[in-house]
Amino acid sequence: MSFDSLGLRADLLRAVASQRYGRPTPIQAQAIPEILAGHDLLAGAQTGTGKTAAFVLPLLQRLADQGHPQRHPRALILTPTRELAAQVGERVHAYGIHLTLRSAIVFGGVGMQPQVDRLQRGVDILIATPGRLLDHAGRRTVDLSRVEILVLDEADRMLDMGFIHDIKRILRLIPERRQNLLFSATYSDDIRRLADGLLRHPKIVDVARRNTAAEAVVQSAHPVDKQRKRDLLAHLIHREGWAQVLVFTRTKHGANKLAEHLVKDGITAAAIHGNKSQSARTRALDEFKNGAVRALVATDIAARGLDIVNLPQVVNFELPNVAEDYVHRIGRTGRAGAGGAALSLVSHDEQALLKGIQRLLRREIPLTPVAGFEPSAAGSVESAPDDDRSSARPSSMPPRGHAGRGDQPRSGPGLAGRSAPRNRRAAPPVRGR
Repeated sequence: MSFDSLGLRADLLRAVASQRYGRPTPIQAQAIPEILAGHDLLAGAQTGTGKTAAFVLPLLQRLADQGHPQRHPRALILTPTRELAAQVGERVHAYGIHLTLRSAIVFGGVGMQPQVDRLQRGVDILIATPGRLLDHAGRRTVDLSRVEILVLDEADRMLDMGFIHDIKRILRLIPERRQNLLFSATYSDDIRRLADGLLRHPKIVDVARRNTAAEAVVQSAHPVDKQRKRDLLAHLIHREGWAQVLVFTRTKHGANKLAEHLVKDGITAAAIHGNKSQSARTRALDEFKNGAVRALVATDIAARGLDIVNLPQVVNFELPNVAEDYVHRIGRTGRAGAGGAALSLVSHDEQALLKGIQRLLRREIPLTPVAGFEPSAAGSVESAPDDDRSSARPSSMPPRGHAGRGDQPRSGPGLAGRSAPRNRRAAPPVRGR
């Protein structure tokens, strides 16, 4: 199958050709015709499967077919993180380069006024994080009454981050008659409830087995004492000659300390997490992509928002407390069928987490020691270093202190502000109509 066979107009095909895409991925081949036909869609697709193009291309076509640009948004794309919003915005611009449609991106961590100015000039497509969008709506700097197409990208992550109440508020601001597209890497009970309340007779596309890791990713693990993880990571980066490695930690403070340790070991490194300003996060990501930074250390807030072409190596410096987050982390590599490797450094107290991940994946992850870094024979649980004291909070929970900033849930009367751990959360159905 080729993109020519999907019913896309010539100016979109020109844009696709300029991106040097070959054949459409399975999610693109299945989703694009359904969206072009005007159906609601529930799509299960892991990161790296080409899902952004699967909804952006037909969305652009549907708006372009309806006539000239309008002043108020006709399509609204909601994302859980700033990085993902920026990357979706980039794709909208790239695919719509030959169209006259206008787009804007709004998220927290940056000033409001430039976004207000952009909105006042008129937009057809608005890409936003929930908190900042509600800030604009509250100030009446955006009018959502003309929205015809709603996209919830990485909806499961938005629920994990506690955005359910924000989503409900946004649904009350947009017309009831609209096309709804829901994309999720996993199909939890909460996602099913959200879909039941949001979608009308949806078409269902599921291109990957539930909660499975990318098939192209080679997974392995090294046992190591907790206090020796930093030294082992630096040793591996030097020994393996990794020029680009994405490293995941549980905590923001831990990410900062690890990046500092790697720099002391002669490895260019930067940390990216929710406490960093948007400019610092953007700069770190750009330097990582262009090779100026060798190791990017990230918390789970970035696990779904980073799109790095041909990323060869991911390292779980600490295993996530929620097994599904492991899938999202390693999904940063092996994207769109490319090869990649994911390595986990496993201390004794993380053995149960590793078993939970293996149960989810229904496969064993090889656990092999590294010479000179074998774990202590005693096998006792080591005390956590100072920078790990806050790791008791589940890794899927949002960091504190950033409500309403664009990548954190809002709080206030009647708003929970945070989701409960997944095995305890029971979100009520969303009645978007």
